[in-house]
Amino acid sequence: MQRRHLFALVVTAVAALAAGCAGPPPAAPRAPIALTVLHTNDHHGRFWTNRDGEYGLAARKTLVDRIRAEVAAAGGHVLVLDGGDINTGIPESDLQDAEPDILGMNAIGYDAVAVGNHEFDKPRDVLDKQRRWATFPQLAANIVRRADGRTLFEPYRILERGGWRIAVMGLTTEDTRKMVLPGNIADLDFVRPAQAAAALMPRLRRQADVVMAVTHMGHYTDGKAGVNAPGDVEMAREVKGFDLIVGGHSQNPVCMLAENRRNDAHVPGQPCAPDRQNGAWIVQAYEWGKYVGRADFTLGPQGLQLQRYQLLPVNLKVRGPDGKPRFAAEEIAQDPALLALLKPFQDAGQARLNIPVGSSEVVFDGERGTVRLRPTNLGQLVGRSMMDKTGADIAVLNAGGLRDSLPAGPVSYRDVLKVLPFGNTIGLVEMTGEQLQAYLDAASRMAPNAGSFAHVVGATMTFRGGRALDVRIGGQPLQPLRRYKLTINNFVAVGGDGYPPVRDLPGYVDTGFVDADVLRSYIARLSPLKAAPYEPGDAVRRVN
Repeated sequence: MQRRHLFALVVTAVAALAAGCAGPPPAAPRAPIALTVLHTNDHHGRFWTNRDGEYGLAARKTLVDRIRAEVAAAGGHVLVLDGGDINTGIPESDLQDAEPDILGMNAIGYDAVAVGNHEFDKPRDVLDKQRRWATFPQLAANIVRRADGRTLFEPYRILERGGWRIAVMGLTTEDTRKMVLPGNIADLDFVRPAQAAAALMPRLRRQADVVMAVTHMGHYTDGKAGVNAPGDVEMAREVKGFDLIVGGHSQNPVCMLAENRRNDAHVPGQPCAPDRQNGAWIVQAYEWGKYVGRADFTLGPQGLQLQRYQLLPVNLKVRGPDGKPRFAAEEIAQDPALLALLKPFQDAGQARLNIPVGSSEVVFDGERGTVRLRPTNLGQLVGRSMMDKTGADIAVLNAGGLRDSLPAGPVSYRDVLKVLPFGNTIGLVEMTGEQLQAYLDAASRMAPNAGSFAHVVGATMTFRGGRALDVRIGGQPLQPLRRYKLTINNFVAVGGDGYPPVRDLPGYVDTGFVDADVLRSYIARLSPLKAAPYEPGDAVRRVN
């Protein structure tokens, strides 16, 4: 089906849905109301507190309930929204298909949630099960079935507060198509979000007094998305009519120093100002429930007027002058009822995960801000475990597949699953030196600060000008006619993160070995892990 025809079907389907569920706006005049919008994003399985007692859904509920009571006592109204990515990140959640997370969000009372790319990490039957668990709508106006052009999720929901009608539209990054396994989305297309939003906007402006969006697209300062698909800033500039955009995906607190200047050094508990683009306020609350964003508005004949904005830390800790951790703001008690609901899930996860694997003498660095920027010892460790299992000559890893650091000291199965949470299998492909050269050239073009950033293990080379130069494998120069074995995960093998697909090459084999299990066995056999064998050094040099 041609994309133009497909999108025409989407607009028709959305229009039919709208005609069937939305009536005319209430008659004026209406008294202005106070409207507080609370927001989170990129939850990623953090239903429980971390080892330092930070965040967690039970404390989040206490905070949200308190604000609800405060606003209601003053005669105001509350919306609770989320920018998507409920799934993937903490093994206790991953092993239970995010059931505790969704039940906890039900208890908090979310009004609408964006569909994130990680909602497609598991097969569709898992997503369908999660949708049945959820009492809140998951919204996406730009995810459509190829067969009939209908949206997979509700495109929007119109909510009412104090006699005012509020349209909330959902939008998901079009990068999803390259960020998840193709088989999980084979029947879907991801329409450009600005295109879907522009098609809906006139109808929503007629039906509602305010138009908001919950998006999973990312906030890129001044619209400079780099290798990423366009985010909230670019869409707001292109599509006039949004009053508020609650975002996610880039996992940063959106706190602006000035127009188009973000404060990336924002400290928890310090003042925060949202972005403003083409009449739309744009907000994002970092990740994992570290903050609850609070935007206090007046809604009246003059539209939506922002009175105050805050990012409220949820038991986040910072280092004091004495070097000891302390709460960045007040300590928030955990809601007892929600804590009781979640504890059996936590206990079940602990029982499966507190299994000793081995030990390490050093931290293996998997911090997002490191592994997506330069080679690390963690990339070397994971790559070497894959090579050890398959007998490959070389390994290539995408940085987006490395999700956490491996700690020094005892290492548990949980620690391994936090590093490799996706359950990817390991692929092995035999190719000529000429084919491998072309593959490494493509890897060299994977830009820093993106999930596609390449970690190469088992070879030396220089990345310059979109080429891999002076490639040596096993200390010997790459020979065009010789055959080499490359190991990658199945996500990269099918073209994930923009890598050249190799699954259909005659020499490709999916071994069926799960990467986390391979790493677990490798650590168990070689414990305690030492630093020296995994230092990346300058084996792969990048020259601008």
